[in-house]
Amino acid sequence: MSGDDAADAPEAGETVSSAPVEAIETAPEPHNARGILSLFLWNQVLVIASLFLAMLGVQTITAEQTSLGGMAVSLFLLLLAIGLLITSADFFVEGAKGLARQIGIAEVIIGLTIVSLGTSLPEILISAQASWEAYQNPCVAGVKDCATDFALGNIFGSVLVQITLILGLVVVVRPLSIRPAWIQRDGLMMFLAVMLLSMLILVDGDLNRLEGALLCLLYVMYITYLIQHRDEIRSEEFEVLEDLRADPGGHITWTTTAYFVMLMIGLGLAMFASARVIDSAAGIAIEMGIPSAAVGSTLSAVGTSFPELAVTLLAARRSTGIAVGTLIGSNITDPMLSVGIAAIINPIVVSDTGLFYGLIIPATLFCTGLALVFMWTDFKFNRPEGVILIGCYAVFLFLLYGSI
Repeated sequence: MSGDDAADAPEAGETVSSAPVEAIETAPEPHNARGILSLFLWNQVLVIASLFLAMLGVQTITAEQTSLGGMAVSLFLLLLAIGLLITSADFFVEGAKGLARQIGIAEVIIGLTIVSLGTSLPEILISAQASWEAYQNPCVAGVKDCATDFALGNIFGSVLVQITLILGLVVVVRPLSIRPAWIQRDGLMMFLAVMLLSMLILVDGDLNRLEGALLCLLYVMYITYLIQHRDEIRSEEFEVLEDLRADPGGHITWTTTAYFVMLMIGLGLAMFASARVIDSAAGIAIEMGIPSAAVGSTLSAVGTSFPELAVTLLAARRSTGIAVGTLIGSNITDPMLSVGIAAIINPIVVSDTGLFYGLIIPATLFCTGLALVFMWTDFKFNRPEGVILIGCYAVFLFLLYGSI
């Protein structure tokens, strides 16, 4: 029992209430809570503002000086946009977590919902924005390089880069022990999520709104199951995650108004950045003459997976299996919720079937299955297995760009 649990234990003879632990009560604001003025002087806000102003500056200069355009500018804008997307998404998550605590939502519920969605928010926004672009500019039959290819490529690419490159790097840095319950519950769920999405795409080459709604429903059912069985899930898993994703300002407490401002500004800038990622990636694809699916499954996928890389590396230093759990959770969210939302906005039609059917989907399925086999072997991840996973991603890149 932890110190907090001991503090909350009832005295002898004291009546224990049968009310659920997560009963919602509005928590009073701490006396030392910081307000709006302090928020706008916070280092994270200054970083976000710098990235935003840099993007506006580059876009303004290139609009006035058309000769300065080109792939180099598109690549620079893509990097700025991904940086802004990640930082503003984190800003949004901090605001959501703060508001949840203010109204008294239990930490375990925050960990299962808001925190678990936090690292996948870039992929969710990228896929939704790409789907919206396809809705406004419908794909032309027989013409490859549709915006939905970028959305789908980003999802499959994110799963692939996280389960090979990121997991491989983490294991090379520090071998990990795997909790059997994670493989039996979350690991299998991850593989089934990737398999289900792949089958829906392979059947007829598209993902309609009904199928998108089904994926979202299955994700909600999975989260509901976790919440209902929260007492069976070791509490330290979420406590460590909370520590790892703690406020970079050192557990700063803000007022309710400040948390609300975080929420609104973070979401607004994240949506702005996701649109810029799509535009910049499209510019790179045109300049280099490569399909949007390739850009989405590599450049965009690697960029939007940086939150997972940061969390897993920090977790590995604590010698816990949290690193693997973070990647598994993200790889359940991406092929179910992210794609589901995108398909509801606009049905996803695969225009570059050769690239998806011949390489991206098979590579994702194979590497996901291989990682699970490694996890199941003695429930340990060692360095040679990490090197193999990194090698798999290198082979994927070679085959992908060698076939273009």
